[in-house]
Amino acid sequence: MQNIRMRMMRESDVPAVTALNAGASPAVNLLTEDEVGSLFHLCDIALVATNRNREVVAFLLSLAPGQPYTSENYQWFESRGVRHQYIDRIVVAPSAKGTGVGRALYESVFERARERGANEVSCEVNIEPPNPGSLAFHERLGFRQLAEQWTKDHTVKVALLAFSVY
Repeated sequence: MQNIRMRMMRESDVPAVTALNAGASPAVNLLTEDEVGSLFHLCDIALVATNRNREVVAFLLSLAPGQPYTSENYQWFESRGVRHQYIDRIVVAPSAKGTGVGRALYESVFERARERGANEVSCEVNIEPPNPGSLAFHERLGFRQLAEQWTKDHTVKVALLAFSVY
């Protein structure tokens, strides 16, 4: 992660995070700045990575259980009754791919999930439209697929994944 630094996300990062998120579509769904801001306020873990020019080149947004978040995928994990830390999204800019920043962001979540007594870290990855890079990334980290579900009025199919933190 040469010349890349991780830190907690700030309110002032919302425009940059929104733009980075938009650049990753359709692998992640589009969000407005207001939606990113609302999601940021629900997150107990919100991280960004910046380059030497202090530009945001990656971010990760994660929620603890029991949040009033209406995401179909978050609700699926909530319904299982397992203490989990949910990763809603991670985006790494093309300029930062291959630097280890994605793994470092996840490792930070794994550590915090353990500290908070979570049993697993949960997330989803698009199958349709396909996101093979993300599926391979999660497989390398040791995530296992629990289920698949159609979301967004049957327009997006996701793999629901979990990683045991113990």
